[in-house]
Amino acid sequence: MPGLDGLGVLAKIREAGLNVPVIVQTAHGGIDNVVSAMRAGAQDFVVKPVGFERLQVSLRNALNASALKGELQRIRHSREGRLTFSDIITRSEAMAGVLRTAQKAASSTIPVLIEGESGVGKELFARAIHGSSERKAKPFVAVNCGAIPDNLVESILFGHEKGAFTGATERHQGKFVEAHGGTLFLDEVGELPLATQVKLLRALQEGTVEAVGGRKPVKVDVRIISATNRKLLDLVKAGEFREDLFYRLHVLPLTIPALRQRREDIPHLLRHFLARFCAEENRNITGISGDAMAHLAQLDWPGNIRQLENTVYRAVVMSDGDQLGLADFPQSSAHPAPEGKSFQGEPLVVSPSTAPAMIPGNEIPTSTALPTAGGLSMLTAAGEVRPLEDLENEIIRFAISHYRGQMSEV
Repeated sequence: MPGLDGLGVLAKIREAGLNVPVIVQTAHGGIDNVVSAMRAGAQDFVVKPVGFERLQVSLRNALNASALKGELQRIRHSREGRLTFSDIITRSEAMAGVLRTAQKAASSTIPVLIEGESGVGKELFARAIHGSSERKAKPFVAVNCGAIPDNLVESILFGHEKGAFTGATERHQGKFVEAHGGTLFLDEVGELPLATQVKLLRALQEGTVEAVGGRKPVKVDVRIISATNRKLLDLVKAGEFREDLFYRLHVLPLTIPALRQRREDIPHLLRHFLARFCAEENRNITGISGDAMAHLAQLDWPGNIRQLENTVYRAVVMSDGDQLGLADFPQSSAHPAPEGKSFQGEPLVVSPSTAPAMIPGNEIPTSTALPTAGGLSMLTAAGEVRPLEDLENEIIRFAISHYRGQMSEV
């Protein structure tokens, strides 16, 4: 590349904020190049000509590290309430339009109604919209409307005063007030009782809520995202859902396709779940066989992503080998694949090979001026604190020498 070498490309990648694993291949195996590559964030360093097995190990290590890093990031973002669209795993064309619409919705406060079968990831989308919006620093409060007893719905949503009813021993502010300034996610909104729907409509129209037993309304600022696995319009026609509330919630509808409509996402989801559960259960499973991959890709998955997740979890816990095969998915094997459909099964590899990723000693010259263990000097000859760049350089050099060029350890 004119005017730009490999390390320069790596620097540009990092400047652009592209968080992808990078393997540096070079004809110059000097220790200075290795140090520069590691400091620039390279996942591995190989010297030309590189053998096929060495490159294969390097690629597997990079993919595995990337999968685990992505999964840890998703878990951290989920716990911190700041999931974004980059945390949604999909490569499907069927999802591209849904993602574009959701991203546009995130820049607004428009009410969003997310529709889709159970287990497709409606709450994940709701959290991504919130995490990508200007309200991301404010609370995201999720309420499963279908799991609340009818006599407690109003109290949980709008709050109650002490003594408002039998058992109300203290004041409760309600989910609307909890979500003030942020987002209120109403999951399974179609299960709300008609009496509660009236009060919800008023809260949406006036921006105020009145607690059970309260004397005056409280002003709230919330962004409403609702979700349902039922057809709300059918409920409206059946008289089970208020038409005026429907049009308040159905301003921007998002329909998430079922997993059977985006089978190309199955391998990516399998990689994601396998990396996650192997880390959680401390299992060293290297991947999934081609036969198992072909079978899993053909199933209809009526429980969608949630069912796939639980299936992988069970397989990881119960497996005795280092690779998941068709026998590790007995419940899935009991379901025949759809007729007339054929899928080629490529094995899924997520864990690194047992062979160490390392640079031969003749490719990485050792330095005679490396410090002994625990002997890193913090001061210059003039008595000044050494620059951080010099310390980092020396530590990397020491690690390369100490681990004899084994880059996974470095």
